[in-house]
Amino acid sequence: MTLRNAKIGSIYIVSSMNLDRSIMRRLEALGLTKGTNIKILNSNSEGAVILMVRGSRLALGSKIAEAIQMKEVS
Repeated sequence: MTLRNAKIGSIYIVSSMNLDRSIMRRLEALGLTKGTNIKILNSNSEGAVILMVRGSRLALGSKIAEAIQMKEVS
């Protein structure tokens, strides 16, 4: 499942990120790494996603959200 398809209010674990190295480094600096728990706060019809990661809100565009794979926490 990709971040773009996530349900609002659900908690997920990042399983992989298929992004350019520079984008990946920036997300890692913001705390979004493989194995991180994230909570989906909001998303819109254009594909942008607002999420909570390590206590901070983070907004990602549709292309980046489509490249992040995750698993739902059971």
